Amino acid sequence: MFEYFYNEVFRSIIVSFGSLFNNIEIKHKDAAGNVESVIKVPLAYGPTQKFLARMQQEADLNRPVQMTLPRMSFEFTDLRYDASRKATQTTYFINQTPDGQQLKKNYLPVPYNMGFELSIMTKINEDALQIVEQILPYFQPAYSLPVKFLGDQQEKRDIPVQLDSITMDDDYEGNFDTRRALVYTLRFTAKAYVFGPITDVTSDIIKKVTVGYVAGTPGSPSAERDLTYQVTPRATKDYDGSVVTLLAENVDLTQTVISVDDGTKVTAKTYIYIGQEEMYVDSVTGNKLTVKRAQDNTTQQNHVLGAQVLSITTADDNLIEFGDDFGFNGSTF
Repeated sequence: MFEYFYNEVFRSIIVSFGSLFNNIEIKHKDAAGNVESVIKVPLAYGPTQKFLARMQQEADLNRPVQMTLPRMSFEFTDLRYDASRKATQTTYFINQTPDGQQLKKNYLPVPYNMGFELSIMTKINEDALQIVEQILPYFQPAYSLPVKFLGDQQEKRDIPVQLDSITMDDDYEGNFDTRRALVYTLRFTAKAYVFGPITDVTSDIIKKVTVGYVAGTPGSPSAERDLTYQVTPRATKDYDGSVVTLLAENVDLTQTVISVDDGTKVTAKTYIYIGQEEMYVDSVTGNKLTVKRAQDNTTQQNHVLGAQVLSITTADDNLIEFGDDFGFNGSTF
């Protein structure tokens, strides 16, 4: 039942969540309203208590290097199953790797809610308000966070991140030697998905189907009729760019006999591809082709003099891409 796999789902969401707050700045102005300084607020992963404890333990306020405020921290706090988003367990999806060489299968992911806390620590309330005001307008109450999952499968999903609550705490007490820290805590819920193991199904592609029909009289030792029908996928467009000749005339929507520069390059009883239209070549007479237009649900089009005539061959059959439409080559024996 259990096997090793690691899709880095939680890691991807944690990194993406943190990246939302990477470029927050605050500005300090003088009495005339001129900007005196611009501070990019640093962001780190970890619990708020860790940073507060470190700050409080630095009692010497005259040290040349101290832990500075403002700053922000975030952490992943809890994980809960979300039954309201449950999908059918037997449904799966298939993706093709970017190089087109493999097909990967994965069952629909399991919905889980991830809890996050974002802590904003400042010395003065004005700084905290500047930071909070740059965050809140994007959460109404959720923000869609695009995340790529499953490595080379590039499964991209929008993860809603919902702002649940905001609390404020001021831990300043006592004398003037104590450093003050205002802490705003924003709590979020990310509606995430957890993916299971990935299966390589490249070898499971059906490339040939054979159906046998046997007819006879019940009780007869031999069949009165035996027929076998075999089909293989056939490309409905050119994949390898094999140009065999050019059109020698303009072709309108009604023509079934067309002229080409060199009819010897085209074989009868094969398919050709011009523009976005597939045609079947019934016969070749000199440089004239008798064709059947708009094959395999392609659209009949006008074509201009000099347009490329491409041949659809068995080489194209081997290059059919996942998700493309295709036809069938059938034989009976």
